[in-house]
Amino acid sequence: MTVGSTPDWFHISDGEEVVWESRPHPVAMGTGVPVGIGVALAGFAIAGWSATDGVGPLTIVGLLVALVGTAVVLARYLVWTNTRYVITSAELYKKRGIVSRRVTQFRHDRIQNTSLSQTALGRLLGYGDLTVFTAGSGDPELTFERVPDPEQASQLLSDQLAETPGGSAL
Repeated sequence: MTVGSTPDWFHISDGEEVVWESRPHPVAMGTGVPVGIGVALAGFAIAGWSATDGVGPLTIVGLLVALVGTAVVLARYLVWTNTRYVITSAELYKKRGIVSRRVTQFRHDRIQNTSLSQTALGRLLGYGDLTVFTAGSGDPELTFERVPDPEQASQLLSDQLAETPGGSAL
């Protein structure tokens, strides 16, 4: 993402630059994708098998099953592709939403602490969660879930926080 091509949900100030931008790791689409693909293929197989004798109720059921499987895959993909994470030289952004939109934004000077967590599977596949805590709150304020290459994102955020006036590398 470049400064000249920022989307409408993202507002960059003069002198601010995008340091890192990503969406969740594809594993975030979950088991819904392979299950949806399997259901769609089963539906097409039933429809194709039953259509050899002409279109009947079983053919229609097969097509409906295929449609449901396809809808599950499409829904999971849309959720995944419409989730974005951005670290700029001054702020963090997290955007979610397909029809409605929710954008969470924090200035670096509000960040108190960060944490990086990875499960064994996350380490194997290269994803993890980057959590941000802000001043005055003991609860996580923002989590980038299933970030691809989370060590890089964490390091880039730490570098930006070290450059923030009064900040320090976390």
